[in-house]
Formats: sequence, C-alpha cells, structure tokens
Amino acid sequence: MSRSLRTAPSAVLVALSCLLVPFGTLAAWAAYGLTDTRDYVTTMAPLASDPAVRDAVADTVGDEIAREAGMNPLFLRDAVRSFTATRAYRTAWNAGNEAAHTAVMRALNDESADRDSYPVTVDLAAVTSPMKRQLTADHVPFADHLPVRHTRVALLPPDELAVLRKGYHVLDVAGFWLPLAAVLFAAAGIATAACRRRAVTATALGTALGGALLGLAVAIARRLTLSDLPDAAHRPAAGAVYDALTATLRTASWLLLALGLTVAATAWLTRPHSPAVRLLRRRRVSATPLPTAPPEPTRVRV
Repeated sequence: MSRSLRTAPSAVLVALSCLLVPFGTLAAWAAYGLTDTRDYVTTMAPLASDPAVRDAVADTVGDEIAREAGMNPLFLRDAVRSFTATRAYRTAWNAGNEAAHTAVMRALNDESADRDSYPVTVDLAAVTSPMKRQLTADHVPFADHLPVRHTRVALLPPDELAVLRKGYHVLDVAGFWLPLAAVLFAAAGIATAACRRRAVTATALGTALGGALLGLAVAIARRLTLSDLPDAAHRPAAGAVYDALTATLRTASWLLLALGLTVAATAWLTRPHSPAVRLLRRRRVSATPLPTAPPEPTRVRV
C-alpha cells in the first residue's frame, strides 16, 4: 500500500480517537462516578462542614420552620446554624444524601409500567432516625423522645422520569463504549500509519487538547449553572456542591492534558535527528576509548 493510502485512514482514525476522548471521559464520569451511592455519599460528606453549605441549610431550614410555626426566622436561623456544627447534623447530612441518591437510582433503574405515575420521594425518617440515635449517644436531653415521622418529600416529578431514565441508559452504554472506542481507534490509527512516530505525536497532542477542552467545558458549565440560580445568596453553596461532584472530572482532564503533552514531548525528543539524540550520540562517541596502536618490535643484537 502506498504512503498516501496509509496516511489518510490513519489520520481519520486518530482524529476520531481524539474527538472521543473528552466525550468518553465525560460519559464514564457520569455513568460510574455519579451512580454509586457509597461514592456519592463519600463525595458529599465533606460539604457538611463547608461554611457556605451550612449557611444555606440554616437559611432554608430556619425559614421553613419559622413559616410553619410562626416564629422569628432570625432566631431559628441562628439555632439551625449552631446545630450544623454538631456530629448529629453530619450524621443527618450523610443519611439524607444516601436516602435521596438511593431513591433516585432506584427510580432510574425501575422499568415497571406504573413507575412514571408517581414522583420520586424520600422518607424523612431515614434522616431523622440516625440523627435521633446520634443525639441520644451524645446524651442530649430528651433526645430519645424526639418523634420519627414517616414524611415523604418529592425529589423528582413523574413527568421527568421517562426522559431521565433514557438519558441514564444512554450514559450507561456510552460510559463503557466511548472510552473503549477511543483506545481502539488510536491503536488502529498508529498501527496503520506510514510514520508511526508522527501518529503517536498527533494522538498525544489531540488527547491533550481534548483534556484542555474538557476542563474548559467544566468551568463554563459551572459559571452557567450558578448564574441561572434565582437566589444569589445560595450560589456559594451551589458552587461548593458543583466542585465536589466534578472534582474527579477535573482531575481526569488534567491527567489527559499532562499525559498527552508528556507523550508528545517524548516522541519529539526521541526522533532520530533531534538535538537530544545527536547530543547523546556525541557523548557515546566521546566516551568510547580510542584503539591503541600495537607496540613496535624491539630489535635485539646477538
């Protein structure tokens, strides 16, 4: 096969691989990084101590209790804000995130015919029960008399479940096949290239570019998400949640950028006529000892 006939398919395969890198990373993060309940709770756990999140919880819960009880919201906000510094609050935070994530994932995986007729709800008893146990363990007065009511709070309306379920299944498939396709296209493009060193360099630079674009997309999405919030006071808390959820994605984008630039630099420095290779050859030549001349024969008179 001629050089031009080998170059064109190789370039197409390498381009497809570089194009799939950011999309495959995004799909894998959404399919595997956000669907595991244990990992989700572990990711969200440090936010219980975040000042912006604590303030948002205090404002929301305090205003809701004040509206129901007809009390001063400022007093209740201070009381709730003090409660957010306790161990019982962190227990309730983790229990709430676990219950909400479990309910959402169960709804996304439920294929029953009547599933879309009801909203996705979470039972508040899953939050208040561990909080009551923690308060009792901390010897808080009258903690064992706190009521544990089974009150369900809606998380997702039923009219959105069908769309979310389809999107979840698409991400589940794409999270596996897109990264695999990117690797296979890259390997095929390098194997069929007329100059494999150039193909490796192009693939590495495309991977680095994909990682940079992915990181830029995460930053732009953060700005757009926060700007769409109606309450500006809760934007710091929303930003903290967004940063926690996308930490793995941002790390992956930096790894792709660093890996691509490292491989491209290595391929460029190790090419046959590069200055580094020439310098290495000169050092090897200078370090090689010169052959010594044989000694001249000595004449002896008899």
